[in-house]
Amino acid sequence: MKSLLAVLLSVPLLVAPPPGPRDVDVDVNGSQRGRTTSLSLEASSIKISGDGARGGSGDGYRIPRPCWYEPSLSAEEMFRLHTEGRDPANRARIDEESFRAFIQQFKDKLGKPGRWWVPAYNKADPNGAACWGGLDLFVFMPPNTTPPSGITIEQLAQIARAALTVPEPTVKLNPDAKSFVNLPTFVWLENVGQPSRTVTAAIPGVMSVTLVATLQDIKIDPGTSKDRAEVHEEGCGASGKPYEKGAQFTCGVRYLRSAIDQPREKYTLTVTTVWPVQVADNVVPFQFAPVQVGASRDVPVGEIQSNVKP
Repeated sequence: MKSLLAVLLSVPLLVAPPPGPRDVDVDVNGSQRGRTTSLSLEASSIKISGDGARGGSGDGYRIPRPCWYEPSLSAEEMFRLHTEGRDPANRARIDEESFRAFIQQFKDKLGKPGRWWVPAYNKADPNGAACWGGLDLFVFMPPNTTPPSGITIEQLAQIARAALTVPEPTVKLNPDAKSFVNLPTFVWLENVGQPSRTVTAAIPGVMSVTLVATLQDIKIDPGTSKDRAEVHEEGCGASGKPYEKGAQFTCGVRYLRSAIDQPREKYTLTVTTVWPVQVADNVVPFQFAPVQVGASRDVPVGEIQSNVKP
């Protein structure tokens, strides 16, 4: 069938566009460790929405299967799409015999209950197009049935997870410009925004799933080994603990050795935010790993020099 379509595609757009939005592109920036990914839904009716689908950073989550079938038009709608209007007439003039053979599959289903399913894929996945190429371009299914490789609510949740982003935080330190050996360095975050982010992936009128990511805590990597730095996370909470005069030191790093022997004479401290992910209303009994996104700061650490008089 796909070889036949290659002939007919002298005039493009023979494949029926599903109802609803198409070619939804949702960029998902990778973590600050260099991973990047994007979700680019090709020939799809899936709609991505929510504050978690924009303005943030992702963690490189990939959809396990990069292609699937989606429900499309009824038998009558699909037949009209491919037989009425200027484009079908042009295709018939190019190769009438092939065009009639192509149309026959839709004509055979007229009057039958059910709908056509069409393939879609994640164009950003390097295996997406090849996966799509292994699917039929049209599959007719009776009501309340799904073809093999038809999209499931679990797959829709995975698509939402791939689109999910969280704010990239700004790391704040005290002391800010330079720390010193054995001096507590308080750590906290700014620009975290709302502590909850949501993404909804939906096939309008068919199925929908919403994921909720909630900021839970942070992880501090001092950029060096335990014998050179002492990390305190017991009082960090969701966004660290800003310095206050006389405050107990419960979130930050106490460097035990100077950074004079380090590259650029600095340690690179990384703070990672941890956002557990839940499926709203438990529509899918599926657990996702938390979204984890980090931000880094250079920390010069010196030694306090003192003169001892005899």
